[in-house]
Amino acid sequence: MAALGWLTPRKRSATARSVLAGEAAAEAGLKSTQETPEPREPREETPEFPVVGDARAAAFFDLDNTVMQGAALFHFGRGLYKRKFFQRRELARFAWQQAWFRVAGVEDPEHMQDARDSALSIVKGHRVAELMSIGEEIYDEYMADRIWPGTRALAQAHLDAGQQVWLVTAAPVETATIIARRLGLTGALGTVAESVDGVYTGKLVGEPLHGPAKAEAVRALAAREGFDLDRCAAYSDSHNDIPMLSLVGHPYAINPDTKLRKHARRLDWRLRDYRTGRKAAKVGIPAAAGVGALAGGTAAAVALHRRRR
Repeated sequence: MAALGWLTPRKRSATARSVLAGEAAAEAGLKSTQETPEPREPREETPEFPVVGDARAAAFFDLDNTVMQGAALFHFGRGLYKRKFFQRRELARFAWQQAWFRVAGVEDPEHMQDARDSALSIVKGHRVAELMSIGEEIYDEYMADRIWPGTRALAQAHLDAGQQVWLVTAAPVETATIIARRLGLTGALGTVAESVDGVYTGKLVGEPLHGPAKAEAVRALAAREGFDLDRCAAYSDSHNDIPMLSLVGHPYAINPDTKLRKHARRLDWRLRDYRTGRKAAKVGIPAAAGVGALAGGTAAAVALHRRRR
């Protein structure tokens, strides 16, 4: 684990676990870039904004509802359920936790801890390589057709300018790495689950890469790669990512929720909305930190199970 000496002075306070999660994500993300990426997908459209060809600049993209329609773990949960990773009892508990959160609109600490423990228990004892292989299949089944073309074009513009482009997400780093590789991006920063000898232990390194932890991951990666954060860009749909967006010189609100839209307008941040009609009206659907998306995915699996019955 890298030393805390990496970090540049912070404008915002961060917990030790946020720092640990951020540094772990940066380490895992850089390690994943050592693998040979697949060819990039063709460019889909020309962005409407200029991108400076500056090697000390990079772009950081949130994943859920920014790059991909919906939550990556929602789709991943569907794939795992199809492969019988879940028991009905676990499905019911996840569904209840997500339903409670959506109704209440706030995070209950006890619910969140229980949800995180449950999610980790599902992968405990499984090999990392096994989940990576399954993740590749799930991407083709559920994710490939859900990439926003507009956001994809923004990422491609940075790549064409010779800049690094990173996903930054609360989803597992393995899942995020698969998506980044398929899109031809540089790499991904995601939640790091502990593994020993290639087997998941059922514990996290730090905490889910959510909120302030995302900013810490970007800060750590920038220190390692020599990025000037004032020259970097960040993109997100969620007000939870304001710490990350505030860290860079060029923040963008993409398909923003209500709070982020108001914040972006107040600070004159650039805004892009690729949703249309009814979809654009559905902003601000809450997702619990770190594992809320997984809970949503398992809730969807319950619905699928009921339909089959």
